[in-house]
Amino acid sequence: QVQLVESGGGLVQPGGSLRLSCTTSGSIFSIYTMGWYRQAPGNQREQVATITRGGRTGYADSVKGRFTISTDNGKDTVYLQMNSLKPEDTAVYYCRADDVFGGDYWGQGTQVTVSS
Repeated sequence: QVQLVESGGGLVQPGGSLRLSCTTSGSIFSIYTMGWYRQAPGNQREQVATITRGGRTGYADSVKGRFTISTDNGKDTVYLQMNSLKPEDTAVYYCRADDVFGGDYWGQGTQVTVSS
């Protein structure tokens, strides 16, 4: 089992920055991919960024060049640095982890609101 807790959301003006954190606990040795997803009201949940245990990253086209996903050296925390934020980035952001046993884990989500 893996537990995920997100933090770092909030209200920011367009053009501003935020850094989201996702702290993991439990069987973190079994995780092979982690990612950030978001869901805006009325929309389906969408993938924002992913990172593998080997450090390979992937990004949605809408955030390339603005968002950066990373982990700490111990790989028990994953970050999403969000720069040049736009109103359309407003959503609940979720952390996700997949493990080698087929487990699929989600955090509770953190609200990001981009508004002047």
